[in-house]
Amino acid sequence: MTVDVLTEIVIERPVETVAEYAGDPSNAPQWYANIESVVWQTEPPVAVGSRMDFVAQFLGRRLAYTYDVVELVPGRRLVMRTAQGPFPMETSYEWVPVGEAATRMTLRNRGEPSGLAGVAGPLMAAAMRRANGKDLARLKELLEAR
Repeated sequence: MTVDVLTEIVIERPVETVAEYAGDPSNAPQWYANIESVVWQTEPPVAVGSRMDFVAQFLGRRLAYTYDVVELVPGRRLVMRTAQGPFPMETSYEWVPVGEAATRMTLRNRGEPSGLAGVAGPLMAAAMRRANGKDLARLKELLEAR
């Protein structure tokens, strides 16, 4: 079963500001509640081919995985993929201007869970949807306070 969770929010900050902050994996622990750490395997800044090790907590489990940046359109789109573990996943961010000073940010997580993770796909999707909504709300709060 494919898991495909799409979450959007409008942030009252220009696209450049939102994309610069949210598109820097080093900032992820500040706005993602479940991400504990990010360690770069390659030198920053983010570029196609960049690799980062993430450690997260999700549904009561510790997850360690490596993201590979597979697409980057600065100020517009970032796509990262991981192939390891029971739930290979692709995470993408898109930033679109809304008027002159706001940004619609879209966060999408897609993957094909296997084994037990495959059976729990609907539960995982619901949990991801809740977590992503909270994470984008936190990002909005952080950026609009700047």
